[in-house]
Amino acid sequence: MKEKSESGGGGYLRPSNTGRRQEWEIDPFKLIIKSVIARGTFGTVHRGMYDGQDVAVKLLDWGEEGHRSEAEIASLRAAFTQEVAVWHKLNHPNVTKFIGATMGSSDLNIQTENGQIGMPICCVIVEYCPGGALKSYLIKNRRRKLAFKVVIQLALDLARGLSYLHSQKIVHRDVKTENMLLDKTRTVKIADFGVARLEASNPNDMTGETGTLGYMAPEVLNGNPYNRKCDVYSFGICLWEIYCCDMPYPDLSFSEVTSAVVRQNLRPEIPRCCPSSLANVMKRCWDANPDKRPEMDEVVSMLEAIDTSKGGGMIPHDQTQGCLCFRRYRGP
Repeated sequence: MKEKSESGGGGYLRPSNTGRRQEWEIDPFKLIIKSVIARGTFGTVHRGMYDGQDVAVKLLDWGEEGHRSEAEIASLRAAFTQEVAVWHKLNHPNVTKFIGATMGSSDLNIQTENGQIGMPICCVIVEYCPGGALKSYLIKNRRRKLAFKVVIQLALDLARGLSYLHSQKIVHRDVKTENMLLDKTRTVKIADFGVARLEASNPNDMTGETGTLGYMAPEVLNGNPYNRKCDVYSFGICLWEIYCCDMPYPDLSFSEVTSAVVRQNLRPEIPRCCPSSLANVMKRCWDANPDKRPEMDEVVSMLEAIDTSKGGGMIPHDQTQGCLCFRRYRGP
């Protein structure tokens, strides 16, 4: 990720002066923004306190003076507004709780190495998840792997969250383990709704490459119309990643992945040690035909039916005994 400046920034947009507070607007005097916990292309995520509550604060970065055009800033602000519009209506135990937002407030108490920031800022405030990103948790367990019951618990959390989003007619469009957070009880919570959209009644209205390479469905990579089933495909890749604690296609370039997934039906190799009940969920979710992929509520039912009492987790590297877990293959 590219590091961004935590201070400065010309060319910002001022808030509207209607005098009416939106239902999701926070009181900036109750917010204290502390240290950076993550950096992204469009800004930084800070630890913070709001009204005595531990929170995470996503600050939109306008960039240094002259580094962003008015058009770029307008685009950033539109994306930010879209994220707030989607997130503030959601309420589910597997979706990161939205607390509030502010659009262009200059009254924020931001504690940084450089002191106060005296510029209007856009920020989203959500619950703080101390377990960090699911991706980081999987990387930590890359060698020893996860117990099968933990795999199913994490998968069910994500599946239930996505099922809820789809019931609200919301397509996340960037489902990946990096966008899933863990709370103190290791419950998965879906985050980052920057590219989420209400599902169009006409599928032709939803086109364009949106998402992250490796998780993107063939129809998205191909620029074809798509719907909520693109999230189901991405879930299938995440499910493989949760089981294997490894990355899909680590050695392939963007063009190689795009070509192989679309033209050769490339999918991650399912380890031989993976129980068929779970392997079947992966295969159904990442089917090349969106119409053959299950709805997320069906995925929840399939995962709930899996027996975890006899184990079945990924075999650690030092105990593989010839389990060829990471060869690429052409999917079904």
